[in-house]
Amino acid sequence: MQRSLRGSRRLLACLSTSVLVTLGMTGLFATGASAHAHTKRHSRSHDGNGGMRVQSQAWGMANSQAAYLYTLTNANGMKVNITNYGGVVQSIFVPSRDGTMTNVALGFPSLADYVNDFTQGANQTPWPLPGGSGNTYFGAIIGRYANRIANASFTMSCDPKVCANNGVTYTLDANNGANTLHGGYLGWNTAVWSATPVKTHFAVGLQLTNTFPAGEGCFAKLTGAVCNTPTGGFPAPVKATVTYLLTNNNALKMVYNVVNLSSTDATVLNVTNHTYFNLAGEGSGSVYHQYLAINANQYQPVNLNLIPTNFANVAGTAYDFRTMKPIGQDIRNANLPDGGTQAFPQLVIAHGYDNNWVLNGSGYRLDAVAMDKKTGIVLSEFTDQPGVQFYSGNFLVGDLVGTSGYTYRQSDGFTLETQHYPDAPHHIGDPAWPSVVLNPGATFNSTTAYQFSLAGRHHHSRRF
Repeated sequence: MQRSLRGSRRLLACLSTSVLVTLGMTGLFATGASAHAHTKRHSRSHDGNGGMRVQSQAWGMANSQAAYLYTLTNANGMKVNITNYGGVVQSIFVPSRDGTMTNVALGFPSLADYVNDFTQGANQTPWPLPGGSGNTYFGAIIGRYANRIANASFTMSCDPKVCANNGVTYTLDANNGANTLHGGYLGWNTAVWSATPVKTHFAVGLQLTNTFPAGEGCFAKLTGAVCNTPTGGFPAPVKATVTYLLTNNNALKMVYNVVNLSSTDATVLNVTNHTYFNLAGEGSGSVYHQYLAINANQYQPVNLNLIPTNFANVAGTAYDFRTMKPIGQDIRNANLPDGGTQAFPQLVIAHGYDNNWVLNGSGYRLDAVAMDKKTGIVLSEFTDQPGVQFYSGNFLVGDLVGTSGYTYRQSDGFTLETQHYPDAPHHIGDPAWPSVVLNPGATFNSTTAYQFSLAGRHHHSRRF
């Protein structure tokens, strides 16, 4: 960090690796009064300690498989709804300052909405209308490669002593202009995952597992015959396990475990969760007045295809969130320098913020803090990843109806997608780009957490 944190944030940062990395967390934050539960009739219930439980209900069919909606509830009454379709976090109900439970995650009311939204590219059927918001990836698990890969292809670079596919070029779906975005037309967000409820002394959760074949990320119907060759799609089959854990200090932890099942071929991997937040409440309008701090001295400017071009210091730019400020404070200010190499300002290219911030430090640490002054809700994000994609909901155009029955427009939510860097498969071996290569038989492990609390009197003045 550029500067040590003050008050409880200093305590929080110090504890992040030693305490929050475990499930044995106690009341570090105020959680507000319990509110009446947001309930539906559920078909199954797995009770835990102190009122902690996992409930489930049938939610329809996707890919000819049964989908369920699971409700995780902790001892404070915080609730998280998750479906095994795409591992989607559909809603997150947390206490606000007045004690009511507020849903802070954007999402859809039905399974059909998610299926239609996530598969519109593969089906070549704009949903719900042409010229709309496009695939939002609301709340989903993103893989095999989160974010963008330029030119919908990459050449594997790996140690030929341990992999057989060094130097092989792979062709992927161009589902985002010339880029591959979030794994292609049928990424991990479109899969039905196997789900198992989880209970510990300190958390309840849901473990999701799936095995993805070599060749995923290349949809033959749209990308062509190359998808039926050994160089079509991502190399190597992988087994992915994503475990959501809701703890009693109001943290939703996401524990990722991905194993390369091939004995010969390396692959590339980048996974994240794509929840959109509005800390004033889902469907309440713009997040531009909400405060945000990001623990990063640098970010990555992008070209016109939103592919990173270089690393730039955030100081003096609209991208400086080291001191907490309103999201919208500089989002329209094209007069500020941005360190980019393009003829157009970065804010113009992305229609707002949609870049990777290079996080300070390493290991499991506090990477971002956001808050809404009216509700008092604070989101503290922890991760062991090297970057975070901050996206300010730039392409929501008012055609999607959320869980509250309100439409979503530009600026109605933001994401903080922890990750390796966009387009890193084109920078394998560059020391400035953390490696995304997963060798044969190797395992990737990572943890990110969304922790919710209530703001102190001067929380908005704190800084990294």
